[in-house]
Amino acid sequence: MANRKISWHRKLLLKLWPWAAFRLFAKELGVANPVFDKAHEIFGDTHRIDLYPTAGTKRGFILVLDLKTALYFYQDGDHFEYDGFEMGEYDKGDVTVFDNIGEKISV
Repeated sequence: MANRKISWHRKLLLKLWPWAAFRLFAKELGVANPVFDKAHEIFGDTHRIDLYPTAGTKRGFILVLDLKTALYFYQDGDHFEYDGFEMGEYDKGDVTVFDNIGEKISV
């Protein structure tokens, strides 16, 4: 990667208003802001995110937000796709989930 200089304007913007800086950078790169605005709205107010591998025959994972909402993702070829959500009370996840990635956790 080329060695690039960052202007002091951009450095100041990143330091004082990082959300505005990333919005500007995304606009310059042609990234769809509404999608990321929605993602930030969901994850920005979330205090806890737990990750569980799915149990069963389908390969996937579950993101649990604030122990109340589960987002399901399943493998489709070489990527994962969102499959839906459920609401309820969930247990705390295992923060070492990536240490034993082959081990499945049932929720």
